[in-house]
Amino acid sequence: VTEAGFGADLGAEKFFDIKCRMAGLKPDAVVLVATIRALKYNGGVPKDQLSEENLEALKAGIVNLEKHIENLQKFGVPVVVTLNSFVTDSDAENAFVKKFCEDRGCEFALSEVWEKGGEGGIALAEKVLETLQKKESNFKPIYEDEMSLEDKISTVAKEIYGAKGVTYAPAAKK
Repeated sequence: VTEAGFGADLGAEKFFDIKCRMAGLKPDAVVLVATIRALKYNGGVPKDQLSEENLEALKAGIVNLEKHIENLQKFGVPVVVTLNSFVTDSDAENAFVKKFCEDRGCEFALSEVWEKGGEGGIALAEKVLETLQKKESNFKPIYEDEMSLEDKISTVAKEIYGAKGVTYAPAAKK
């Protein structure tokens, strides 16, 4: 078990494409951690209103989670999404995220460690173990080692960040 860093667009991509390749690692699953608060914040809710139920903001902000799921699935590794749950999260908000994840082929579990300590992580641990038993990892980096540096950069820019292309300044080309 390792923590790859913040975001499926930075920490996970570097972990999968660089660290796993260099160390010969083949991940069996990935746990993507999100919070209702962050998703609502991405949906436009001011920080002082994040404790209030707001399904519309959650729907608007969940596109952030969707892109991280999409990025991770490109590597062929089963994805378990967990919400780092807080007492201000509503059952309706949790249910919305759970269905959203399951509709995209991800496993889902609440992590209630903030409130319950280690006991609050049991559901997530069980979901990870269940995922390891029922889903096979077909891990593969998103670019071949033999590709040119420019092609590798272009692949990451397009596949992970949604860029149309990459333009290099003369100094960068040099």
